[in-house]
Amino acid sequence: MKTGYVIRDQEKPHFVTATVVDWFDIFTRKTYRDTLAFFTLTLLFLNTVACNGGQSAETVKGIKKPETVKMDSVEKKTVSTIDTVDFNKRIRALSNSDASGKWPVKAPYPLSGALLPYHRIVAFYGNLYSTRMGILGELPRKEMLAKLEGEVAKWQAADSAVITIPALHYIAVTAQGEPGKNNMHRLRMPFHQIDTVISWAKPINALVFLDIQVGHSSVKGEVTELEPYLSMPNVHLGIDPEFSMKNGERPGSKIGYFNAADINDAIDILADIVRKNKLPPKILVVHRFTQGMVKNYKEIKTVPEVQIVMNMDGFGSKSLKKDSYVSYIYREPVQFTGFKLFYKNDLKLYTPEELMKFTPIPIYIQYQ
Repeated sequence: MKTGYVIRDQEKPHFVTATVVDWFDIFTRKTYRDTLAFFTLTLLFLNTVACNGGQSAETVKGIKKPETVKMDSVEKKTVSTIDTVDFNKRIRALSNSDASGKWPVKAPYPLSGALLPYHRIVAFYGNLYSTRMGILGELPRKEMLAKLEGEVAKWQAADSAVITIPALHYIAVTAQGEPGKNNMHRLRMPFHQIDTVISWAKPINALVFLDIQVGHSSVKGEVTELEPYLSMPNVHLGIDPEFSMKNGERPGSKIGYFNAADINDAIDILADIVRKNKLPPKILVVHRFTQGMVKNYKEIKTVPEVQIVMNMDGFGSKSLKKDSYVSYIYREPVQFTGFKLFYKNDLKLYTPEELMKFTPIPIYIQYQ
């Protein structure tokens, strides 16, 4: 959520105009201190694209799919060669001496080349069509990348035991207020925008995350469309339960959810991509800021090919954010944890040194 948004209960949607497209942004928030939960995150509604001649917002005219990555016809089984003693030491350090038995989480060892827990990822989040969805689309490229490298340096200084690396977390599928021609209430960004983000990442050796808001579509349907990109070694995935409307509601009218089966669909697709392309493990970031956004968390599978990050995604006071982290991330362990920081909506940003005191210590940090 960014400056300029109008957020009040029961308020009519607020219209804003962008240079390239007309955007319809609707945001809803209520803070419940008695349940230690808070609702956040922006929803971008794109009604028309300047070049689509009045077509439905479901698809952008002229979108061209990337070329399919050629695979070897024979699939080889990848064998983990990680140093398990070192791995165990590192995940115990992330658990920050947790005495509950919840952390570290028991899971299969990852394949060789795994990024976690050997690296901490610091990501800038956003969409190139909007200056209001996050820092990634708000600042000019050079200024944004310089700022990102500055945040990476702060985290590296705060924790020299873990290598800190940058990432660009791009919202590649946005939920929509209007159904569109396929009645899916979602808009896929043109592939040339994903190409642009990938090109921006190269000069600073950054990872790229492609994030999806499914609307009335499905995780399987949207992730499958991105397989050519996810087949690239440096491209990973984010999924957002907030805008998954299971019962036909309009996105933004209530908080949506994923169940374990939805998340497992993403894991299955990523694992298959890793095996077919003989890649190191993929990272899957799952956004969460309420208990109801992720159901049946104990049924989420862990596999050597995919590393799962449950990302505490919400803004507010420091105490409220910490309470939510404890309630939904610490108490319902999956594998690794993340923490989101809002430049314009957190009352005061947590510092790296402060977040290093959390249990468990977040290994993925996202700035919006």
